[in-house]
Amino acid sequence: MRIAMIGSGYVGLVSGACFADFGHDVVCVDTDIAKVETLRQGEIPIYEPGLSSIVAANTAAGRLVFTTDLTAAVSQAEIVFIAVGTPSRRGDGHADLSFVYAAARDVAEALDGFTVVVTKSTIPVGTGDEVERIMRSANPEADFAVVSNPEFLREGSAIEDFRRPDRIVVGTGDQRARTLMAQVYRPLYLNEAPIMFTSRRSAELTKYAANAFLAMKIAFINEMADLCERAGANVQDVARGMGLDKRIGPKFLNAGPGYGGSCFPKDTVALVKTGQDHGVPLRLVETTVAVNDHRKRSMSRKVIAAMGGDVRGKTIAVLGLTFKPNTDDLREAPSLAIIQALEDAGARIRTFDPKGMDAARELLPGVTFCEDAYDAATGASGVVIVTEWNAFRSLDLPRLKVLMATPVLVDLRNIYRRKEVEAEGFHYESVGTLAPGDAERLADAAE
Repeated sequence: MRIAMIGSGYVGLVSGACFADFGHDVVCVDTDIAKVETLRQGEIPIYEPGLSSIVAANTAAGRLVFTTDLTAAVSQAEIVFIAVGTPSRRGDGHADLSFVYAAARDVAEALDGFTVVVTKSTIPVGTGDEVERIMRSANPEADFAVVSNPEFLREGSAIEDFRRPDRIVVGTGDQRARTLMAQVYRPLYLNEAPIMFTSRRSAELTKYAANAFLAMKIAFINEMADLCERAGANVQDVARGMGLDKRIGPKFLNAGPGYGGSCFPKDTVALVKTGQDHGVPLRLVETTVAVNDHRKRSMSRKVIAAMGGDVRGKTIAVLGLTFKPNTDDLREAPSLAIIQALEDAGARIRTFDPKGMDAARELLPGVTFCEDAYDAATGASGVVIVTEWNAFRSLDLPRLKVLMATPVLVDLRNIYRRKEVEAEGFHYESVGTLAPGDAERLADAAE
């Protein structure tokens, strides 16, 4: 099939490359001339494992093309995907739909024959109706159907998610559109990936509801971690006991410094605003947002407490800057709030991240960026693991101790075993767990 992908950001580039890998002819359109030239030269502006090889193979095969010419791409396409950004709008937290609406106008004017126009961007419920209105106003004679097809890609595993999705959600009431959407996803359907056809509004809301629910799971287990620390329990045991219940499941029950990234923070806020617009307060989602915001800042207090209650003049090594491993994305990353709070308390920060340091240099001007974890730990009074990159999962602890001024390890991702770390002479702090004897002391204090 002939596909035009409007927007060559994360969603557009991954989706376009994967569709081309299925054998479709894909033209990715972007208004950023420099980005298009970079992609034509085989350079990928984002880090996503496996993406560069897929782009290279399909570009060489002629199935994947990059251009700034929207009119030519749309006029030849059977399906047009709108995959432009929908950031949080300044001032009120609503999703900024200006890029979506601008793309809709441009697409409408370029249509030639019946075309399925698909909103791939994350958009509030009812946006498809406005997209259709804009397009019919811009080109009353055009023959098209507007479809909602939200993406459920996780950064760091987007290729696998696209190829083996839990489900494909398609929102349309048009039979012609339904036929074409089934055809474009036919390679996945043959692999028994379920295609779920719904109304357009139901599809739009499904994306927000799914992200909000996952965010709530993270916020919930983080609150349980705090309770575990006070009550003398182990959050990892609690999470495992919960996750073995098939009604709950184990995913997104890892206690840590809170969620970040490009989706959960903005989507939860946007869903709250949507609820307010419809007169339906979403109290659980509102609380999730508040809990997560507080969580990031509270982790700095955990670090300060682990280092004796005062970090003024001390050097702290922060390992991991991106909001999760296998990405270079720092949007709403917990590390940013933690580092800011530690700097406010007078600490000097040395840091290392395998992929996120280039983007972080502008955001963290007072931080020293290092060559690796050991360079970051040199002279540090404490090491803080913020992002669970594989490079940090098996550190040489004796080497680390020799380099540090004080052997303190604060593990905000619970990737180490307390006994192993303390056996090397470290003071170890984690999330939702206690050192031996702490439970007894808490019980005595309660009595």
